[in-house]
Amino acid sequence: MNLEKSIAALRNGGTILYPTDTIWGIGCDATIEEACQEILKIKERPEEKSFILLVDDFPMIEKYIPDFHQVCYDLADFATRPLTIIYPDAEGLAPSVLAADGSVGIRITKDPICLKLIRSIRKPIVSTSANVSGTPSPSCFEDISDSIKLKVDAVVEERLREKMTTPSQIIKIEKDGSVKIIRS
Repeated sequence: MNLEKSIAALRNGGTILYPTDTIWGIGCDATIEEACQEILKIKERPEEKSFILLVDDFPMIEKYIPDFHQVCYDLADFATRPLTIIYPDAEGLAPSVLAADGSVGIRITKDPICLKLIRSIRKPIVSTSANVSGTPSPSCFEDISDSIKLKVDAVVEERLREKMTTPSQIIKIEKDGSVKIIRS
């Protein structure tokens, strides 16, 4: 697997196009505001919309979510498909990845390409669909518009022909630990 160009782009504050555990995504280091702003420009996306982040395991989440609720371990362990959890009061991340209330959506990925990218920079990466805001999400690399492909700094070249259409489940953890289902 040749991911070195994409890893270098992430380390240098750039943007990448990559396959995730759910769809093709545009990503960057989730702690670098300038890179996150570049993704907003690429997607022509309003600034008030937050991003989903990918991490490799619970310790990485705990670094950015100071009040990590116990119930999150069970929710992630028992999920039958990719699960994004929206956590309250995130810290240490780029401001544009946060929702207006300071929350952030994070998913622990099991995808080997995503894990390699995350572990190479030791930080969460942004995972937003590889489309212009308001247009359909691409199910495979060939469905991604050339305007998106030309604007990122690097493209992961593995799994170019694979179709991906499984959206993640999304739940929100409130400050009191209660759970709200956003998308099942």
